[in-house]
Amino acid sequence: MHPIHRETHLIQRIGWLRAAVLGANDGIISTASLVVGVAAAATSSKEVLIAGVAGLVAGAMSMAAGEYVSVSSQADTEQADLARERKELASSPEFELDELTQIYVDRGIDPMLAREVAVQLTAKDAFVAHARDELGLSAHVVARPVQAALTSALMFSIGAALPIAIVLLSPAGSTSVVVSAGSLICLAILGAVSARVGGAGIVKPTIRVTFWGALAMAASAGIGALVGRVV
Repeated sequence: MHPIHRETHLIQRIGWLRAAVLGANDGIISTASLVVGVAAAATSSKEVLIAGVAGLVAGAMSMAAGEYVSVSSQADTEQADLARERKELASSPEFELDELTQIYVDRGIDPMLAREVAVQLTAKDAFVAHARDELGLSAHVVARPVQAALTSALMFSIGAALPIAIVLLSPAGSTSVVVSAGSLICLAILGAVSARVGGAGIVKPTIRVTFWGALAMAASAGIGALVGRVV
């Protein structure tokens, strides 16, 4: 008998990885854009720094609240579907067995074998079988609002801290250029690392996140310069 080959699939990381990448990416882009926009309005370095810190705090709280509310809505929907499935299993077990059988038949399994599989999985745990194969819900993809909120807030704070640190190191009069360049490098690294952790190629994610970051900072710098001239 061959030894059991155990695998760890990358899909198991999807819950926290999505929130982490979103938080860090938003932290870098939004804070860098804010800093670049304020710096382009020809204000003092102190005001630029204050704006950056305020953006970090407000953004982290906003990310936490937004992730918690949105993922909680997803969790509520999942729980509603699971409750309905549990009720149907209790009231119409034969219909649910036929439904599970048809799911396997539609996936290409011989009808007789599909029936046998459905019977055996139902005998073991009908609710788990239907949650997984009918609703597509399993432990590694189920919504976790608290995890998503904390991960997004933490990673946003870390991402936002990078442009702020660059502001402190920037020579006087060149804050916009230095923050833009440094933030784009940080975004490129984030894109490459997140792609690597997720098991994907690094070129497209890196280009994608860098492009949108550059676009956001360019728009903010343009608005800041315009406002600075008007004021």
